[in-house]
Amino acid sequence: MKSYIKKYGKYIDYPLLFTYLALTIFGLIMIYSSSMAWSVNYYNDSPDRFYIQQLINLAIAYPVFLLAAVFPYKHFKKKWMMATVLAVIFTGLILVHFIGFAAGGAKSWISLGFANIQPSEVAKVGLIFYLAGVFSNKYRNGSINKLNESIIPPVIILTAVLLLVFLEPDLGSMVIIGAVGLSVMAASGVRLKPFVKLAGIVVAAAAVFIVPAMIFAKDLIFTEKRVGRIDAFFNPFSDELGFGFQIVNGYLAIGSGGLSGLGLGQSIQKLGYLPEPHTDFIMSVIAEELGVLGVFVVIGGLGFVVLRGLWIAMTTSDPLARMLAAGVASMIGIQSFVNLGGLSGIIPLTGVTLPFISYGGTSVILLSLAMGVLMNVSMFNKYEKTKK
Repeated sequence: MKSYIKKYGKYIDYPLLFTYLALTIFGLIMIYSSSMAWSVNYYNDSPDRFYIQQLINLAIAYPVFLLAAVFPYKHFKKKWMMATVLAVIFTGLILVHFIGFAAGGAKSWISLGFANIQPSEVAKVGLIFYLAGVFSNKYRNGSINKLNESIIPPVIILTAVLLLVFLEPDLGSMVIIGAVGLSVMAASGVRLKPFVKLAGIVVAAAAVFIVPAMIFAKDLIFTEKRVGRIDAFFNPFSDELGFGFQIVNGYLAIGSGGLSGLGLGQSIQKLGYLPEPHTDFIMSVIAEELGVLGVFVVIGGLGFVVLRGLWIAMTTSDPLARMLAAGVASMIGIQSFVNLGGLSGIIPLTGVTLPFISYGGTSVILLSLAMGVLMNVSMFNKYEKTKK
């Protein structure tokens, strides 16, 4: 390991590193600003409750990032690693249905006593590692385009994960996991023809599953909260004190900020009008306090990470590195779109957090793990270019 660090350490991707640190530190500041009143009014606790907790989360996340950055990413294509990743994913997703507890309408959390974890977040990152490892091995032995042998088995694994997440039910995470899985497959080198065949199979299988589910499990699918969110998406002002409450107050926060905002800490909507302002609606508080300029800074930082990841994926010669970089970049990009699209009314609300910015231990730790892997891939890519 020491020789590995010495070999690749001088190729650190400093722009990626500084952007990651800037986003997490900025997120910590905004979590403190947005959660002070919520902590006092709804938890009867000190104003810095969530700030301190996120500080502890980052104290874990930064070493995780460092370890992932120096851990050779090529281990992800080894069978023992893929088996371990799958074991962790399915253990969490199965246990959550038996010993998990609900938060935000979905039974998606497991209490460990000293902390809570969200298995769907583990699955989100873990599936990138698993799919990249599987498809890179298939690419190496020349069987990447064999539908039955190389494509369908990992797709069955992906489908099983999506089903378990759907049953929580956590549709936001399910959409992100499915989209990220497709992104890794798109970067795997699979030709269009087997990809189209697979799409046909998936559509047919989905129809076979969805139609009976809509008939026999409509109460699970069309819950009052989910139907209310869809109605609020089309017209939030028709139920501004009910399901449209969060969206309407998010709009008020965004509109109040203007170009430069009301000033850090000066948000009105966070004082009780905007539920959970430190989680999935933290961008509304940023818009109110720091204005359009603050929003552009955050979107610019997230956009840079996504584009940097895609650039690494396109310039590396290693298939495994390409899929890992594309997977991490697409995960951050898709999750950012789902969060920002929900609070701006482009898509229905799903309760998905904003990467690196929103409060959340499981999220920031696993995002740091993914960013560490991306850093590792970037260092290897730089080394390869220098060697050539």
